Amino acid sequence: MLTLDLTNAPRWHDLASGVRVQLRPLTIAMMVATRSDPAVEAVPEEASDEERAVAFAKALARRAVLAWDGIGDADGNPIDPSPEAIDALLDVWPIFEAFQLTYVSKGLLLEQEKTPPRSRRMVLRRGRAILRSLRANLPRLPGAAEPPLDG
Repeated sequence: MLTLDLTNAPRWHDLASGVRVQLRPLTIAMMVATRSDPAVEAVPEEASDEERAVAFAKALARRAVLAWDGIGDADGNPIDPSPEAIDALLDVWPIFEAFQLTYVSKGLLLEQEKTPPRSRRMVLRRGRAILRSLRANLPRLPGAAEPPLDG
């Protein structure tokens, strides 16, 4: 069952031991705004998926983070969130992974639930079977050779 939270209240998320962030709810408006963020659009076309994911996560976090606990400067003094500090926080691998799992992936769950996951090979195999059955039921022109089925 899909549970809708109509309050749109910010929530605290634990990202590591002693580190938590207060985040705005992940809405479609935030996702759309993040896609058109200048930092995301500046990622070169030849960039890897990982580079794109990092740029997107940082841009999303800069929009989402309202407050945090357990984060300080080099001297151990607590600091407030800023765009530079948020980017630095997400440069820490375990924090990045936790942010992706506890925040970003929750927003993508509905997309996953629409279609059960299938391997690419299974989809291709099923597609070939459908093409074969369609081809078998099509009328043949006299003298026409049957085209080969790739794969």
